[in-house]
Amino acid sequence: MARDTVETHFLEAVAALKAGPARDPALPVRDGTTMTGRQCLTLFQRQLDSRLLDIAARWLREQDEGFYTIGSAGHEGNAAVAAALRPGDPALLHYRSGAFYLTRSEQAGRLPEQGIRDVLKGLAAASDEPIAGGRHKVFGHPELAVIPQTSTIASHLPRAVGVAFAIERARALGVRSAWPDDAIAVCSFGDASANHASALSGFNTASYATYQGQPLPLLFVCEDNGIGISVRTPKGWVEAAARRPGIEYFSADGCDLVAAYDAAVRAAEHVRTHRAPAFLHLATVRLMGHAGSDVEVAYRTQREIRADLERDPLVRGATLLVEAGLVTPDELLKTYESTREHILRTALETTRSPRLASAAEIMQPIAPRDPELVARISPTAGEPAAREKTFAGKLPETEKAMTLAESINRTLADALLVYPEMMVFGEDVAKKGGVYGVTRGLQKRFGLARVFDTLLDEQAILGLALGAGVSDLLPVPEIQYLAYLHNALDQIRGEAASLSFFSRGAYRNGMVVRVAGYAYQKGFGGHFHNDNSVTALRDIPGLVIASPARPDDAAAMLRTCLAAARAEGSVCVYMEPIALYHTRDLFEDGDGGWLAPYAPPTRWRETHVPIGRARSYGDGRDLTIVTFGNGVRMSLRAAVRLTQEGYSCRVLDLRWLAPLPVDDLLQAAELTGKVLIADETRHTGGVSEGIVAELLDAGFTGQIARVTSSDSFIPLGRAADHVLLSEEEIEQAARKLLG
Repeated sequence: MARDTVETHFLEAVAALKAGPARDPALPVRDGTTMTGRQCLTLFQRQLDSRLLDIAARWLREQDEGFYTIGSAGHEGNAAVAAALRPGDPALLHYRSGAFYLTRSEQAGRLPEQGIRDVLKGLAAASDEPIAGGRHKVFGHPELAVIPQTSTIASHLPRAVGVAFAIERARALGVRSAWPDDAIAVCSFGDASANHASALSGFNTASYATYQGQPLPLLFVCEDNGIGISVRTPKGWVEAAARRPGIEYFSADGCDLVAAYDAAVRAAEHVRTHRAPAFLHLATVRLMGHAGSDVEVAYRTQREIRADLERDPLVRGATLLVEAGLVTPDELLKTYESTREHILRTALETTRSPRLASAAEIMQPIAPRDPELVARISPTAGEPAAREKTFAGKLPETEKAMTLAESINRTLADALLVYPEMMVFGEDVAKKGGVYGVTRGLQKRFGLARVFDTLLDEQAILGLALGAGVSDLLPVPEIQYLAYLHNALDQIRGEAASLSFFSRGAYRNGMVVRVAGYAYQKGFGGHFHNDNSVTALRDIPGLVIASPARPDDAAAMLRTCLAAARAEGSVCVYMEPIALYHTRDLFEDGDGGWLAPYAPPTRWRETHVPIGRARSYGDGRDLTIVTFGNGVRMSLRAAVRLTQEGYSCRVLDLRWLAPLPVDDLLQAAELTGKVLIADETRHTGGVSEGIVAELLDAGFTGQIARVTSSDSFIPLGRAADHVLLSEEEIEQAARKLLG
């Protein structure tokens, strides 16, 4: 539907209206509502502003000065939802939420002009736009509790559940949150998005939590226009799908401002009073198509398009105001024309705003680093008396040398003492202590509120972490196996890692995602439990990937990740090699060479590993073996055998897979002039490809070779040995390189 058709229809419809008897604007605008005439006038103006911003978006695009035309036309009833909430209620908004945003902006005490300029600068990709700074057109503002969302689907719903969860959990823990204690979270989405897996995860998690008595103050708002681009939503489907245990259902005609407001007030009051979720279903229409390039007549009949036009919420709002005697048709038409002229003039001004001018400027907010602050925070320890109590009088530094799993366990306990806002959660992490016992005993020491089990849904687990992180808590979720992470990877890629980028650092969701991973589990196969692929993680901008191999590194690197998440808002994936969890020996049975004493947090040099710094073993000058994870143990064993044959080798444990320790890598490579990369991930798309690229990009002129696992899934039993990198392959490749 062309914008001129929508505008013409509005103007003609308003001109034909007949004014009703004058009504006091302080009184309800009509019988049976609490909305006053004055409120209705204000909300209608915000709806009008939103509509004309959609007109401006298309005009800017025609001038090649605007870059986003998915608009809010037909959805302006969401202004009523904003009016039913408080300015401090965190909001995660659908991309058709223009009227909500403008209403929230005014609620917060800003001039209407400020909200209008925010949106226009986003449309024009202006670098001084207040949230994304020209990186995308999003609704967001740190002063309005509007968390920016770039999703065109419902991938923000698991985070919304996490935000609601965090509001209540922060209060239970007695720690500060980003939101008021009595706040409720709100998330909006379309009817088509309600079918997405991430939406279903959000609904199910909310229902699951409520079923168990967990407070969850969350308002789901589905703006149902009956169509997703060109695919129709069956009538009645949203209502049928929305009715779930523990989630109260409310509905209204979203094209009727008063009806939408009354329903939103009831829904918000239910959520705020009962601290329980509600589903607000608003029937809307979509005007002017999906976006500026969308030709509706290709898949909709003229009759259908006209039917939507007849339900235009702006026309219905104008009719309400005129019939209530609050304005005359002439006054409305003059307001429309003056507002239109002002918004288009302001749009023209925004085309002269600065634009992003360099890669460095664009990338600046991706992963802001403050290594000095991280270094100061990471050695922090709990009070001595608290540590004595937590460890039952037996401090971990007085215990015998530890395995990797034991070291991680003690480090988590020490960190839970340091960070009262920290939570450890995931499948089986509580009473059982995880599949491999890594979190054993933590719930008993720190309680159900801080160490708890979740439902079996990786999107839900990461959604809780996303919501907790943006709420100023410190989440440490566990993903039970590496392959399980791929079930919900977009929660890391599209939600966690992108938040700082699309908010210029105003919103961050620091977290440490613990992942049990890699292969070499004897007799254990299947791509879900014995996986060696990290490729999908390594290309996510700003993501930190820690890969400790030894117990002492595991403790120090975990503390670094926690400090980075807390101080910088870093999103860290902490890869734990399952096959090394309980390994004790290095060269011979009983030598204890893979054990290490626990260094308490107060020993700075032993408890802090800067992000992107490798660890070198040996001082050989003939060959550098570059490796990580399980490869460290295999390479050290191979290096000893090579040394016995007269070769001089050193082993470089990368420790960090993102960012790669390039400086340490180059230094180790130059010392020998020959580099063998021992990579337990796959030949194609594995870590070794990135290492080779870094060496070549830096101008390394020495010899490079690599050995990897095969491009295969991992089978059961000893068959796995045929596709996984082995010590023998490392030795053979080393001898070949050494000549």
